[in-house]
Amino acid sequence: MICDGDEIQYKNKKKFLLHLDDMDTYIRNNKHLIPNYGEKWRYGECISTGFVESTINEVVAKRMVKKQQMQWTPKGAHYILQTRTAVLNNDLHKHFERWFPGLNIGNTVEAKPIEMRKVV
Repeated sequence: MICDGDEIQYKNKKKFLLHLDDMDTYIRNNKHLIPNYGEKWRYGECISTGFVESTINEVVAKRMVKKQQMQWTPKGAHYILQTRTAVLNNDLHKHFERWFPGLNIGNTVEAKPIEMRKVV
């Protein structure tokens, strides 16, 4: 290992080297599961959805607090997230057509974000 030399003066060097060895073993055993983020970046693929998950967690947590005027129940939050996902996936019309046989909404126009306008 690179850090095995005497030039490293560290109080807990033995423990540090043990952790490095554990990390090296983990990486070697799981290298087929570790994504190549550089390659994903070069091909324009999504690297992380952490910011999306964080935003969702923040919004849901805020609505679940009892002090909010419009509080969500866990069941209600689940339904809202399912509905929003169906809208984003352009699948909401399929659910309505299944719930109301004979209703033919079709999916002629893709969902587009609503443009926010400043009200004067």
